[in-house]
Amino acid sequence: QLGQLLLSFFILGLHQIHFTSNLSRASIFFDSTAMEGTSVEVPPYFLCPISLEIMRDPVTLATGITYDRCSIERWLSDGHATCPVTQQKLTDADREATPNHTLRRLTQAWCALHAVERFPTPRPPLDTCHVAEIVEEGRGAGLQQELAALREIKAIVDESDRNRRCVEATPGAVEFLVSVVNNYATNNSASKSAEDLSELSLDSPTSTSSPEEEALSVICSLKPSKKSLVRILEENVNFLDTLVCMLRRPSYRSRCYGILLLKAMVSVMEPARLMAVRTEVVLEVVRVVSDRVSAKAVKAALHVLCRLCPWGRNRVKAVEAGAMTVLVELLLDEGGRHPTELAVVAIDHLCGCAEGRSDLVAHPAGLAIMAKKAMRVSLTTTESAVRALHAVARHSPTPAVLQEMLAVGVVAKLLLVLQVDAGERARAKAKELLKMHARVWKDSPCLQVHLKAYYPC
Repeated sequence: QLGQLLLSFFILGLHQIHFTSNLSRASIFFDSTAMEGTSVEVPPYFLCPISLEIMRDPVTLATGITYDRCSIERWLSDGHATCPVTQQKLTDADREATPNHTLRRLTQAWCALHAVERFPTPRPPLDTCHVAEIVEEGRGAGLQQELAALREIKAIVDESDRNRRCVEATPGAVEFLVSVVNNYATNNSASKSAEDLSELSLDSPTSTSSPEEEALSVICSLKPSKKSLVRILEENVNFLDTLVCMLRRPSYRSRCYGILLLKAMVSVMEPARLMAVRTEVVLEVVRVVSDRVSAKAVKAALHVLCRLCPWGRNRVKAVEAGAMTVLVELLLDEGGRHPTELAVVAIDHLCGCAEGRSDLVAHPAGLAIMAKKAMRVSLTTTESAVRALHAVARHSPTPAVLQEMLAVGVVAKLLLVLQVDAGERARAKAKELLKMHARVWKDSPCLQVHLKAYYPC
């Protein structure tokens, strides 16, 4: 009987632990007063489904679920496009949450009744009228006023994803930012702005900032939609030339923001516009990679190269700017996965022209580094590397090139591609290439004996 009694107490204790654990996940306890030492259970409908904390500024989505504004805006800004509770897809219109004033008043009344922390009434959300007022105050009002307006817009944009969308939707806001960049981007204007900036107080936050850099940073923070980017290009025909001027600056910030915005611009440009890109644009993009401005800037520049090279004579422009040498040197030094993949893809594009193939072969480490990266990063990298080597061996099969491929391990790497799961297209290219030059490579004493058994016949 004693054993049964102990077992009953043990089972009762397990049930109590399970109940308390479940309750703690659904509610929160606050100390009511320090003297009484009691605790108060918060009703579950006052808790945010995301943070499981009491909602300071409850807002309701189109799905009917109420969240704390801070939590749901963070969820949406992280790239999610669904309601966290219902998992329903949210359109752009559905992302605008409606303040739940009734629930907020109930929460505040409950806090007052139970003597727990009272949350102040949140300030009204940003509207386009307020943004328009800031834009009007800064437009054409002088350098200091422009910088003040840009700084205020930047602070608003960085505050939340909702504010970012509100600024972008304000008529004239994006146009104001672009006009500042256009007005100060040229060398003469840049010199003038530098002189004006020197007159500001050294204690001023604007003393080390230029209007064009501030405007570029705000545009990048806005992450403009495709529609906004297209409108910028349509209304500012020479905006790419303006970005080239920013990329030529010695300023780190100018070059970083300039290349990030250029990446966004080329992603929405039509093929006809891409084919007409000036040589200066390609040259400055290559210089960003060559100078290793920053890891983020280099990635953006590689994206731009990969976007431009397939169109028109952009391959030749890039090769003439020294892109092949810069990319090979990047592969020799860069250990990161993403830059490596982008660099190999860019080299693959450049090998689509005779000038690019010639530069790859001419570089002492060109063929060797492509063989090395063929199976170390990703399937995309493998496919691009094999395709580039295939282009060289097909269009430039001189005896010296074929012997170098054998000596630096290109042939051995192609045989390994056939043995592993490297993608069907990479395997097909490797097999075709090996068969193409089997007379030179198959029975060569430079090829390891154990690999000869895998040579395709």
